Amino acid sequence: MKKMKKKLVIVMLAVCAVLAAGCGNKNNGASTQNGSQSDASVEDSDEQSEVFEREYNEEGQVRSFLTGKWVDKEIGERRPVAVMLSNIEAAQPMCGVSAADVVYEAPVEGEITRMMGIFEDYDDLDKIGSVRSCREYFLFFALEFDSIYAHYGQSSYAVEYLERDYVNNLSGLSGIGNTVFYRTDDRKSPHNAFASADGIKAGIKRMKYRTEYKDTYAGKFKFAADGEIVDVGESKISYIAPGYYINKPWFEYNEKDKLYYRFQYGDKQIDEVTGEQLAFTNVILQYSDWETHDTSKYLAFDCHTEGYALIFSNGTATEAHWVREGDQDDGVIRYYDIGLEHEIVLNQGKTMVCLIQDFINDKPNPNVEFH
Repeated sequence: MKKMKKKLVIVMLAVCAVLAAGCGNKNNGASTQNGSQSDASVEDSDEQSEVFEREYNEEGQVRSFLTGKWVDKEIGERRPVAVMLSNIEAAQPMCGVSAADVVYEAPVEGEITRMMGIFEDYDDLDKIGSVRSCREYFLFFALEFDSIYAHYGQSSYAVEYLERDYVNNLSGLSGIGNTVFYRTDDRKSPHNAFASADGIKAGIKRMKYRTEYKDTYAGKFKFAADGEIVDVGESKISYIAPGYYINKPWFEYNEKDKLYYRFQYGDKQIDEVTGEQLAFTNVILQYSDWETHDTSKYLAFDCHTEGYALIFSNGTATEAHWVREGDQDDGVIRYYDIGLEHEIVLNQGKTMVCLIQDFINDKPNPNVEFH
């Protein structure tokens, strides 16, 4: 843990000059993390053991765990589905990804990235994908949303986690593979495997998975109140580049609709089904300690302790501290200010989380860019 805290502070200092507004006393907050984290974890553990009371409006809609918005009960009370998505250039454009309420992107082997969309309302989707294989850190993220995890294959390092009792997954290499997934002839294998709403529902039914959230599940994000638009910080940022080598993605903030539009491979990232460019209300860069498995090129990321983060919303940015709270099967990562005094409030809407390798060659990751 001491090594983690030292790295956290070094990353903070490396980024602090860019987010100059309000940054002068952030290091003092970092020095108090031990006590703050312990208190927060204990309180969260107590809360997680109790039934969580969902919020409903007069129309009978429920507050979405994914976006903070009101959604119909049959959508908002149902467990979401997390789908692994190929992100190499040969698999573009993706299909159905614009319907995802939360999207994760993280490096995998070979300096490419893979994505995972978390879908709340997927009923009308006939083509989601292309679907690719599991990496265990994506599974950890999927579990934070109490979601059912859909993937086509897995690395050997993920097998032990997929076999655990609390994991509900739909694998293309299992006996229900042909039920959930199908292949097309418009792309070359392995980039032609897709899922459909009907297939996902049939797979869930065959596997007899729980279809509603656990009654103790309390969500992951903290959202602003209805009709409220919040600044997460004082720094004004309109361009964000996570620094991935192959697809070279970036986001551009649109002041009119207050969304961050996504680009990669030198152009807009488009959903083939809708023709829409991917856009998000919130963007989170989550720095993480990492290593390679044994002598392989497979990456492993820390998803269970703490680390540094940058959060962007409403054209503003702030430094943050992510902390894993709760148990292995139902814990979530939450985002606090650097001093761990207040949880960061996001604006209602879609969120994208980009996992960042915190150190490369023993130096703070120099590839992230924003202004």
